[in-house]
Amino acid sequence: MTEQITQNLNEKTVSEKKRRLFNESLLRDLLPFVGLVIIFGIFAVLTEGRIMKPAAAKLILSQVYVPMIASAGVFLIMTVGGLDFSQGSILGMASIVISWLSFQNIPLAIAAGILTGAAIGAFNGLFHVKFKIPSFIVTICSMFLFRGVCAYLTTNAPVASAQTMTALNQNNIKITSTVIVLLLLFFVFQFTKVGISLKSIGAGETAARFSGIRTDLMKFGVYVAAGAVTGFAAFLNVIKVGSITATAGNQLETQILISLVLGGMPISGGAKVRFSNIVVGTLIYSILNNGLVMMRYDTAVQQLIKGVIFLVVVALTIDRKSIRVIK
Repeated sequence: MTEQITQNLNEKTVSEKKRRLFNESLLRDLLPFVGLVIIFGIFAVLTEGRIMKPAAAKLILSQVYVPMIASAGVFLIMTVGGLDFSQGSILGMASIVISWLSFQNIPLAIAAGILTGAAIGAFNGLFHVKFKIPSFIVTICSMFLFRGVCAYLTTNAPVASAQTMTALNQNNIKITSTVIVLLLLFFVFQFTKVGISLKSIGAGETAARFSGIRTDLMKFGVYVAAGAVTGFAAFLNVIKVGSITATAGNQLETQILISLVLGGMPISGGAKVRFSNIVVGTLIYSILNNGLVMMRYDTAVQQLIKGVIFLVVVALTIDRKSIRVIK
């Protein structure tokens, strides 16, 4: 009789623990969506409805395409527990290549931009995987390296693209391109073994290796893929700005990191990542950025507010039980 009572109590405890973990997981998944609604509602009130007007919505969307695509690539890297601070430099380099070749052939220019991004991603992946250098150190070094190359190539004058390239600056092209990239990556991440392998590496690289996953190859692959994705994002950047200066892609890496974290992306990656982190986070950042501009705060105040919000979100969403040093 005593054993039966003990067993029932144990089963009840386990059931309650499972229910609590489920509720915590559900809350963590819903928090970014709730945050998106709350931030939009706050700025709708503070800007007296200006942020809800069609012109404001169009402006917000115009600023979303490039960082959303680039964030999709960094999302893969963060899933395995890494970081990438070189995305702004990749965007700048790929944009220069695309602008150069746009006078020859636009499809060739786009392909060259993708290959340029993939090559820089391979550079990052090689030093990270082969020489076991932490990802944030490798990518910070490559950020400065290729930022210097961009500055050198644009010293005399901005690198202009062909008029046929800027003529493609149309909403339907940008929306279609963004949707295709996101759907492709979503399919690969959600419905193939790649997504499972990346989550496994992020949750525990040693265990993933013993389970048969080629961890080094997968990590190298995500850096190449992230670079290639940003190389394609450079195409949308070129058709928007028309000419590339030394500042092309500045602060993109910071915007990507903040966007993903605001979208609920765990810093250490692993099984709790969600593809929705990309879309929701990028929208939150864009609404936040444009809302602060509409309120006519100066740059210093905007940065202060963004920093405080970023810190609060990290403090509320970080999983302290599984936190570790970034790979």
